Amino acid sequence: MSFLAILLQDQSGLSSGVQQTLAMMGSIFMIFGLIVMAVIMIPFWFICKKAGFSPWLTFLNLVPFGGLVLMYVLAFAQWKVVPIPELAYVPPYPQPPLPPQLPPQQ
Repeated sequence: MSFLAILLQDQSGLSSGVQQTLAMMGSIFMIFGLIVMAVIMIPFWFICKKAGFSPWLTFLNLVPFGGLVLMYVLAFAQWKVVPIPELAYVPPYPQPPLPPQLPPQQ
């Protein structure tokens, strides 16, 4: 917050080197913020798609506590996904018949 206050102040008394440094830091913070948002939002996008929800719900992460709300929605909602069918039961091969026996000798 103090960074924003510095940027909003009257900058006529600051040297050009300080102004350039603040401008560079501001652009670096914005790029870093975009990278962090992408790292958070891309997995939520795919999770919402796989859960059967609208992927646009991931934009709740931009709202304060929206990510927490989205996690609770995903955790406790009924997912509209058809489960993968289990493989059919294949019985084991039958035991081969025993070889023929000779009749008992007397």
